[in-house]
Amino acid sequence: MIDTLNIAKRRTIVATLLRLEAAVVFALGAFMIFKALTSQSEAPLATLGVVLFALLAGSGLLLAAKAFATGRNYGRAPAVLANAIALGVSYFQGQAHLWFSAIPLAILALTVLVLAISIIPERSQSN
Repeated sequence: MIDTLNIAKRRTIVATLLRLEAAVVFALGAFMIFKALTSQSEAPLATLGVVLFALLAGSGLLLAAKAFATGRNYGRAPAVLANAIALGVSYFQGQAHLWFSAIPLAILALTVLVLAISIIPERSQSN
């Protein structure tokens, strides 16, 4: 028997954490815009690419969060992929001894990854 209350709690947690991740990605995009406007940029197209990527990634995380919040399963794969990438990013941050960002990112990514994978998709009752 599937514990639907437990699954609903996990969905809520994942949706909240995905929204938090989206806010962080949007903040990093805004920071890049601020840096581009306040300093001499040698690669404005690279900065523009980072900002556009941040907008797309943040929007994708918000859509995945919406899917989890509404009980849909289409947000599961993007959430798993985004957090698997975040684990890789945290690994390289750790290699650079940036522990203040590597450890929280790893904890957040692992939490979302485990919870997103553990939520078993429900089968439709259309038969």
